[in-house]
Amino acid sequence: MRNNRAMAMPPHRIAVLALDGVVGLDLGTPSQVFGTARDADGVRRYAVEVCTAGRRPVRSTAGYQVLPEHGLELLETADTVVVPGIHEGPAMTDGTIDPEVRAALRGAYERGARIMSICTGAFVLAAAGLLDGRRATTHWAYADRFRRLHPSVELDPDVLFIDGGRVLTSAGVAAGIDLCLHVIRTDHGSEVANRAARRCVVPPWREGGQAQYIERPVPKATDTSTAAAREWARQRLHEPVSLRDMAERSRMSVRTFTRRFRSETGLSPAQWLLQQRTDHARLLLETTDLSIDQVARRSGFGTTAALRQQLHQRLGVPPSTYRRTFRHP
Repeated sequence: MRNNRAMAMPPHRIAVLALDGVVGLDLGTPSQVFGTARDADGVRRYAVEVCTAGRRPVRSTAGYQVLPEHGLELLETADTVVVPGIHEGPAMTDGTIDPEVRAALRGAYERGARIMSICTGAFVLAAAGLLDGRRATTHWAYADRFRRLHPSVELDPDVLFIDGGRVLTSAGVAAGIDLCLHVIRTDHGSEVANRAARRCVVPPWREGGQAQYIERPVPKATDTSTAAAREWARQRLHEPVSLRDMAERSRMSVRTFTRRFRSETGLSPAQWLLQQRTDHARLLLETTDLSIDQVARRSGFGTTAALRQQLHQRLGVPPSTYRRTFRHP
């Protein structure tokens, strides 16, 4: 009966809109990630197709042409529209797009479709007027240009992705994978999303609010890295871990360790440790039947109240609500 119900549910239709100068990796990400999303019976949950304006070939930044099987009419019936990043064209230079493309995107949104962008695909959504007054993100390297072209958009270039309900945007390159997995998780729960992540050989979860890997100096000498201390701390999230303990593992003074740690991770040791504990708690809530109190202890928060406070601060929901959301589609 379970298999019959799954077979009776049609797959969610995704249209990937490719424009001239499309980024090759961004173009392939939706097909790869959504294409691996299957339920426990192996039934595909998404059908992904690519389209261009007029079914015309478009050039990719990877040195090949894309020969689509569909035109913009695909946007008229899609449940979700994804716009991959681009590296050239009027959307990047003067903030405009072809009126035909603009009308198709706005028509899809007004019809009720979910709209997503990967990387600089946010320039296209902004040119279509779909990001006005909204919070959005794009690749950090293009943030200044984006702000000049679209001052009415609340740009946050420091995060991996932003879920604005029916309009979602992601940062560059691998952040598009994070956004696709987030959508699968939202649509079908953690089991399906984690299965898709395993097939793609990527981490099943990186929080959208996690910082982009913005250009920072990288320490050259591996023996002065804080990586070993971070791994040591990860294995002991259920125990008290002090800054002095971590510094001693790296044979550094607390001051030197703190400076190097922030240089390598973009976070203070305390912020990083709190993030690791929170992520571990979320994983336990999603994948185990441990009580909330047990999850709090095993992730190092100690008490249910402390875990509840942290989850509410980061996600706006208590542990029990989070578990219900991501354990049951």
